[in-house]
Order: sequence, then C-alpha cells, then structure tokens
Amino acid sequence: MRFMFKARIPVAEGNAAAVDGTLGSKMASILAEMKPEAAYFIAEEGVRTVVIFFDMDDPSQIPAVAEPWFLAFNAKIECTPAMVVDDLKKAGPAIEKAVTQYGR
Repeated sequence: MRFMFKARIPVAEGNAAAVDGTLGSKMASILAEMKPEAAYFIAEEGVRTVVIFFDMDDPSQIPAVAEPWFLAFNAKIECTPAMVVDDLKKAGPAIEKAVTQYGR
C-alpha cells in the first residue's frame, strides 16, 4: 500500500546536521532504505520537511520507517495512506455503496 510520509526536522537539529556535514548523508541513507517512489524537500512552517511517497506492506513496518528520522533528526513524522487515480477508481463501488446507504 502506498503511503505519504512526512518528516519535519526541527531547526536546531537540522542546523547541527548541516554544520557537521551529515545532513545529506543521513537523509540519503534513510531514503535508500525506504526505497521511495518520490521524495520532495520543502520548508513547512519554517522547518526542513521531507515528503516521501513509498510502499509499505504491513503497519508493523512503521517503526522501521519512522525510527531513523526520530533518531537522526528528532523529527516529527506523519504517515498517511495515499492513493493514485487507479486506486480511487477501484474504490468506486465502495463509495457508491456508502452513498446508497448513508447519503441523503
């Protein structure tokens, strides 16, 4: 299942990693383990933020994905299921059923 994973790195920890030269290498190492479909680097609410899209087979994998960000950067994380258009098309019958049962 595809997930959107967001890691927000506090300024102090991000600055420390940038100054000691480990910011890029730590991120590269973590991302290599995650094998993302895509990764975007943004500033959100004034902090370094990484938004990653990747596949995860089982929720028991969340600690393996989250812990490196916690330990390396003291990051705050979010992990949210995400769909592409084909996934949404497959969900059509369930949406229609909910509309029939609970709509209006």
